[in-house]
Amino acid sequence: MPTIEIKTEINSDLNTCFDLARNIDFHQESLKHSNEKAIAGKMTGLIELGEWVSWEAKHLGFVQHLTSKITEFEAPNYFVDEMVFGAFKSFRHEHHFLESENRTVMIDVFYFESPYGVLGEFANWLFLKKYMTNLLKKRNSLLKQKAELL
Repeated sequence: MPTIEIKTEINSDLNTCFDLARNIDFHQESLKHSNEKAIAGKMTGLIELGEWVSWEAKHLGFVQHLTSKITEFEAPNYFVDEMVFGAFKSFRHEHHFLESENRTVMIDVFYFESPYGVLGEFANWLFLKKYMTNLLKKRNSLLKQKAELL
């Protein structure tokens, strides 16, 4: 199962970073290049434990639908969203937040499993892990910019 880990240092407080990371409106803003929009479930504001959201977006040239649910939540240090429906066989996205010298260190750990057995593994190796890494880095860069302005 491929794993992506990204650390982002942000010159902002823990609560601001935590809330931006779980803000549906900011999520849509940060991924507008893929026309990502909430279409069902929690569609605006701050998502909480047990809540879910369905997304529609265009990735890799195809319109995708994905539903994820918040399965673990410990404000303002940690939350997890997991796919309950979508193109992946499974995914788990852990969001960790640590306070360090008046900054926040945000750590994303993203585990995913592609469908289609060996073909899915080949797609992971060929392009999917890189694509997902770049998507997360872009979103984190925008989160950093916004948090540092607040």
